[in-house]
Amino acid sequence: MAKFTVNTHRFDPYRNFKFRVRVDGQYVAGVSKVSALKRTTEVTPWREGGDPSTSRQLPGKTTYAAVTLEAGLTHDTTFEAWASLVHNYQGDAAGSLKNFRKNISIDVFNEAGQRVHSYNLFRCWVSEYQALPDLDASANAVAIQTLKLENEGWERDTSVTEPTEA
Repeated sequence: MAKFTVNTHRFDPYRNFKFRVRVDGQYVAGVSKVSALKRTTEVTPWREGGDPSTSRQLPGKTTYAAVTLEAGLTHDTTFEAWASLVHNYQGDAAGSLKNFRKNISIDVFNEAGQRVHSYNLFRCWVSEYQALPDLDASANAVAIQTLKLENEGWERDTSVTEPTEA
């Protein structure tokens, strides 16, 4: 049974289709998909010299998986401008080593549109950018642009608490 402290009548977990992504404090238009937030800690085996039959498992380095954002093609230039800070067709001098890393936030909302979770991703930068998908005149699909973000970690924003639902 799910544990909801404010809405004790609620048993259902939150859905995965109500979310928004903030870059530079502004929501990005048309974001339709965000890949999972995943971190992995390596296992370091260690064995004591006096006990040859067993080894212990110690935590090693922690890495954070890249996060992929997908958005429908709109006139919002946030993704394109950010990707151009890392690489610009005009040459390396047109990029920005000062501003290419950004902190972003992913906000999750309940069915009523109330923010219920927020995650902050730190020092993200664009490692892949797809400006246009394959174009197909016989298809019936939305044009999606894709951004792959490397990051140096993330954490849940604990200041976002469970709201009272009507």
